[in-house]
Amino acid sequence: MSEIQLVIFDCDGVLLDSEIVAAAGELEVYSEYGVNIEPQEFCERFAGMDSYAVKAGIEQELGRQLPDKVIAETRAAVNEKVINEARLIKGADTVLDMLDQARCICSNAPPERLKKALGRVGLYDRFRPYVFSAQETDPPVFKPKPDIILRAIKEFELKADQAIVVEDSVHGITAAKRAGTRVIGFTGASHTYSTHADELIDAGAETVISRLSQLPAVIEALSQWVGMD
Repeated sequence: MSEIQLVIFDCDGVLLDSEIVAAAGELEVYSEYGVNIEPQEFCERFAGMDSYAVKAGIEQELGRQLPDKVIAETRAAVNEKVINEARLIKGADTVLDMLDQARCICSNAPPERLKKALGRVGLYDRFRPYVFSAQETDPPVFKPKPDIILRAIKEFELKADQAIVVEDSVHGITAAKRAGTRVIGFTGASHTYSTHADELIDAGAETVISRLSQLPAVIEALSQWVGMD
């Protein structure tokens, strides 16, 4: 087992407490088409999924197709709310001072939103230029596909097992496992729910933490553990 040299953070739900905020933005649009659920339930069902996958899930539930413009409408609503309302996850700033490893962000969110939302809470400059968005490719390749994580590993010239990913969604955990990295689940954001940790473990997380202050010790412990499989 290689020494862990890179920590890859998801953004929404790991560094930014933004999933509930994003859900509220999407529901502002979907409510116009007859969707009537609470943001917490929306997060439980759709957190970590890209706009197209969310739309497909909503369409299946409604039993009808929605217009293509829904994608642009929900993205605009989410971007505005996250940029203006998302808060820093407790400890997201101080944990960076506790880590010896290199670090980066791999997110499904668009690059401009990442820059503005992370900039507002003081984190963007602590990661740049290593803030990777799945939407920087044409066409975008979203998690649960591993492409964005593999891109980060290549950028740092490391092997997959030298990186560890911190993720709050099943889709993110799946992407990390497909990329071949170590992976820690996180349940410390406001959208967490009773079965959240179990779902992350079932998806392949080696362990789950609820506070970012736990991360350095967990990474150290996992570095010593060669029995991950």
